[in-house]
Amino acid sequence: MIKEVCVESLAEALNAVHAGATRIELCENLTVGGTTPSYGTIKKCKEVLPVPFMVMIRPRGGDFVYTDDEFDLMKEDIEVCKGLKATGVVFGLLTTSGQIDIPRTRELIELARPMQVTFHKAIDVVEDIPGATRQLKELGVNRILSSGGKPTALEGAVMLKQMLEIGGDNMHIIVAGKVTNENLEQVKSLVPSGEFHGRKLVGDIAL
Repeated sequence: MIKEVCVESLAEALNAVHAGATRIELCENLTVGGTTPSYGTIKKCKEVLPVPFMVMIRPRGGDFVYTDDEFDLMKEDIEVCKGLKATGVVFGLLTTSGQIDIPRTRELIELARPMQVTFHKAIDVVEDIPGATRQLKELGVNRILSSGGKPTALEGAVMLKQMLEIGGDNMHIIVAGKVTNENLEQVKSLVPSGEFHGRKLVGDIAL
Protein backbone atom coordinates (compact mmCIF):
# COMPACT_ATOMS: atom_id res chain seq x y z
CA MET A 1 0.00 0.00 0.00
CA ILE A 2 1.28 3.44 -0.98
CA LYS A 3 0.97 6.12 1.69
CA GLU A 4 1.44 9.48 -0.03
CA VAL A 5 1.79 12.42 2.33
CA CYS A 6 1.46 16.03 1.17
CA VAL A 7 4.07 18.36 2.66
CA GLU A 8 5.16 21.95 2.20
CA SER A 9 8.84 21.79 3.15
CA LEU A 10 11.88 19.55 3.11
CA ALA A 11 11.71 19.18 6.89
CA GLU A 12 8.09 18.00 6.71
CA ALA A 13 9.01 15.57 3.96
CA LEU A 14 11.73 14.05 6.11
CA ASN A 15 9.37 13.87 9.10
CA ALA A 16 6.76 12.12 6.96
CA VAL A 17 9.22 9.54 5.64
CA HIS A 18 10.45 8.86 9.15
CA ALA A 19 6.82 8.31 10.23
CA GLY A 20 6.13 5.83 7.44
CA ALA A 21 5.27 7.74 4.26
CA THR A 22 6.17 5.76 1.14
CA ARG A 23 5.71 8.66 -1.30
CA ILE A 24 5.72 12.43 -0.93
CA GLU A 25 3.65 15.08 -2.67
CA LEU A 26 5.76 18.22 -2.49
CA CYS A 27 3.88 21.55 -2.42
CA GLU A 28 3.82 25.02 -0.97
CA ASN A 29 0.79 26.88 0.39
CA LEU A 30 -1.39 23.93 1.36
CA THR A 31 -3.91 26.38 2.81
CA VAL A 32 -4.99 27.06 -0.80
CA GLY A 33 -4.66 23.42 -1.86
CA GLY A 34 -0.99 23.55 -2.80
CA THR A 35 1.18 25.47 -5.26
CA THR A 36 4.52 24.76 -6.92
CA PRO A 37 7.48 24.53 -4.52
CA SER A 38 10.79 26.25 -5.08
CA TYR A 39 13.62 25.00 -7.28
CA GLY A 40 15.84 24.59 -4.23
CA THR A 41 13.27 22.52 -2.35
CA ILE A 42 12.77 20.19 -5.30
CA LYS A 43 16.52 19.82 -5.81
CA LYS A 44 17.24 19.07 -2.16
CA CYS A 45 14.38 16.56 -1.93
CA LYS A 46 15.87 14.70 -4.87
CA GLU A 47 19.22 14.60 -3.08
CA VAL A 48 18.05 13.43 0.34
CA LEU A 49 14.63 11.73 0.19
CA PRO A 50 14.78 7.91 0.18
CA VAL A 51 11.27 7.61 -1.32
CA PRO A 52 9.67 8.80 -4.58
CA PHE A 53 8.23 12.30 -4.63
CA MET A 54 5.69 14.06 -6.81
CA VAL A 55 5.82 17.82 -7.37
CA MET A 56 2.71 19.99 -7.46
CA ILE A 57 2.55 22.09 -10.63
CA ARG A 58 0.11 24.87 -9.83
CA PRO A 59 0.94 28.55 -10.29
CA ARG A 60 -1.69 29.83 -7.83
CA GLY A 61 -4.62 28.88 -5.64
CA GLY A 62 -8.20 29.29 -6.77
CA ASP A 63 -9.75 27.66 -9.80
CA PHE A 64 -8.09 25.40 -12.36
CA VAL A 65 -8.65 27.55 -15.45
CA TYR A 66 -5.33 29.10 -16.37
CA THR A 67 -4.28 32.01 -18.56
CA ASP A 68 -1.72 31.54 -21.32
CA ASP A 69 0.95 33.07 -19.09
CA GLU A 70 0.07 30.72 -16.23
CA PHE A 71 0.13 27.75 -18.58
CA ASP A 72 3.61 28.81 -19.72
CA LEU A 73 4.68 28.88 -16.06
CA MET A 74 3.42 25.33 -15.62
CA LYS A 75 5.42 24.17 -18.62
CA GLU A 76 8.56 25.85 -17.31
CA ASP A 77 8.13 24.25 -13.89
CA ILE A 78 7.62 20.81 -15.45
CA GLU A 79 10.88 21.27 -17.37
CA VAL A 80 12.61 22.12 -14.08
CA CYS A 81 11.24 18.98 -12.43
CA LYS A 82 12.30 16.86 -15.38
CA GLY A 83 15.79 18.32 -15.27
CA LEU A 84 16.05 17.59 -11.54
CA LYS A 85 14.75 14.04 -12.12
CA ALA A 86 11.73 14.26 -9.83
CA THR A 87 9.60 11.12 -9.75
CA GLY A 88 6.66 12.91 -11.23
CA VAL A 89 4.39 15.93 -11.36
CA VAL A 90 0.85 16.66 -10.20
CA PHE A 91 -1.46 19.04 -12.06
CA GLY A 92 -5.03 19.62 -13.16
CA LEU A 93 -6.48 21.86 -15.85
CA LEU A 94 -10.13 22.60 -16.59
CA THR A 95 -11.98 24.59 -19.22
CA THR A 96 -14.22 27.56 -18.45
CA SER A 97 -17.19 25.18 -18.73
CA GLY A 98 -15.74 22.93 -16.02
CA GLN A 99 -14.51 20.06 -18.17
CA ILE A 100 -11.04 18.50 -18.47
CA ASP A 101 -8.88 20.75 -20.66
CA ILE A 102 -7.91 17.97 -23.04
CA PRO A 103 -5.42 19.77 -25.34
CA ARG A 104 -3.47 21.40 -22.53
CA THR A 105 -3.49 18.28 -20.38
CA ARG A 106 -2.17 16.25 -23.30
CA GLU A 107 0.58 18.81 -23.90
CA LEU A 108 1.72 18.73 -20.27
CA ILE A 109 1.69 14.93 -20.16
CA GLU A 110 3.88 14.74 -23.25
CA LEU A 111 6.20 17.39 -21.85
CA ALA A 112 6.49 15.60 -18.50
CA ARG A 113 7.59 12.22 -19.81
CA PRO A 114 9.39 10.11 -18.70
CA MET A 115 8.17 11.39 -15.32
CA GLN A 116 4.94 10.05 -13.86
CA VAL A 117 1.81 12.19 -14.06
CA THR A 118 -0.98 12.59 -11.52
CA PHE A 119 -4.13 14.56 -12.31
CA HIS A 120 -5.16 16.13 -9.01
CA LYS A 121 -8.44 16.94 -7.27
CA ALA A 122 -9.52 19.35 -10.01
CA ILE A 123 -11.46 16.30 -11.19
CA ASP A 124 -13.67 16.57 -8.11
CA VAL A 125 -15.35 19.73 -9.42
CA VAL A 126 -16.14 18.19 -12.83
CA GLU A 127 -19.82 17.32 -13.30
CA ASP A 128 -19.21 13.96 -15.01
CA ILE A 129 -16.43 12.38 -12.95
CA PRO A 130 -16.66 8.91 -14.55
CA GLY A 131 -16.47 10.46 -18.01
CA ALA A 132 -13.50 12.59 -16.99
CA THR A 133 -11.81 9.52 -15.54
CA ARG A 134 -12.14 7.76 -18.90
CA GLN A 135 -10.73 10.80 -20.70
CA LEU A 136 -7.70 10.93 -18.43
CA LYS A 137 -7.11 7.20 -18.86
CA GLU A 138 -7.11 7.68 -22.64
CA LEU A 139 -4.66 10.56 -22.28
CA GLY A 140 -2.30 8.28 -20.36
CA VAL A 141 -2.12 9.80 -16.89
CA ASN A 142 -0.65 7.40 -14.36
CA ARG A 143 -2.90 8.40 -11.45
CA ILE A 144 -5.87 10.48 -10.45
CA LEU A 145 -6.02 12.02 -6.98
CA SER A 146 -9.64 12.26 -5.86
CA SER A 147 -12.15 12.20 -3.03
CA GLY A 148 -14.89 11.08 -5.40
CA GLY A 149 -16.36 14.56 -5.82
CA LYS A 150 -17.15 14.86 -2.10
CA PRO A 151 -15.41 16.65 0.78
CA THR A 152 -14.10 13.36 2.19
CA ALA A 153 -13.13 9.96 0.84
CA LEU A 154 -15.69 8.31 3.11
CA GLU A 155 -18.47 10.40 1.56
CA GLY A 156 -17.12 9.81 -1.96
CA ALA A 157 -16.53 6.07 -1.56
CA VAL A 158 -19.13 4.95 -4.12
CA MET A 159 -17.70 7.23 -6.83
CA LEU A 160 -14.14 6.29 -5.94
CA LYS A 161 -14.96 2.60 -6.39
CA GLN A 162 -16.41 3.41 -9.81
CA MET A 163 -13.25 5.30 -10.71
CA LEU A 164 -11.15 2.32 -9.62
CA GLU A 165 -13.12 0.08 -11.96
CA ILE A 166 -12.60 2.50 -14.85
CA GLY A 167 -8.89 2.84 -14.15
CA GLY A 168 -8.35 -0.91 -14.05
CA ASP A 169 -4.74 -2.02 -14.20
CA ASN A 170 -3.57 0.92 -16.31
CA MET A 171 -4.38 3.92 -14.13
CA HIS A 172 -4.31 4.18 -10.33
CA ILE A 173 -6.74 6.13 -8.18
CA ILE A 174 -5.16 7.82 -5.17
CA VAL A 175 -7.84 8.03 -2.49
CA ALA A 176 -7.82 11.42 -0.77
CA GLY A 177 -10.10 13.61 1.31
CA LYS A 178 -9.47 13.68 5.07
CA VAL A 179 -7.76 10.28 5.03
CA THR A 180 -5.72 9.96 8.24
CA ASN A 181 -3.80 7.30 10.11
CA GLU A 182 -6.89 6.93 12.32
CA ASN A 183 -9.45 6.20 9.58
CA LEU A 184 -7.22 4.62 6.92
CA GLU A 185 -8.43 1.07 7.54
CA GLN A 186 -12.06 2.17 7.39
CA VAL A 187 -11.48 4.04 4.13
CA LYS A 188 -9.56 1.10 2.67
CA SER A 189 -12.38 -1.29 3.53
CA LEU A 190 -14.79 0.86 1.49
CA VAL A 191 -12.40 1.80 -1.33
CA PRO A 192 -9.92 -1.01 -2.06
CA SER A 193 -7.26 1.10 -3.71
CA GLY A 194 -3.55 0.50 -3.29
CA GLU A 195 -2.76 4.21 -2.91
CA PHE A 196 -3.90 6.70 -0.28
CA HIS A 197 -3.11 10.39 0.23
CA GLY A 198 -3.36 12.75 3.17
CA ARG A 199 -1.79 15.42 5.27
CA LYS A 200 -2.04 13.25 8.41
CA LEU A 201 -1.80 9.83 6.82
CA VAL A 202 1.13 8.85 9.05
CA GLY A 203 0.29 11.15 11.94
CA ASP A 204 0.96 14.85 12.44
CA ILE A 205 4.15 15.80 10.55
CA ALA A 206 3.59 19.58 10.57
CA LEU A 207 6.36 21.72 12.03
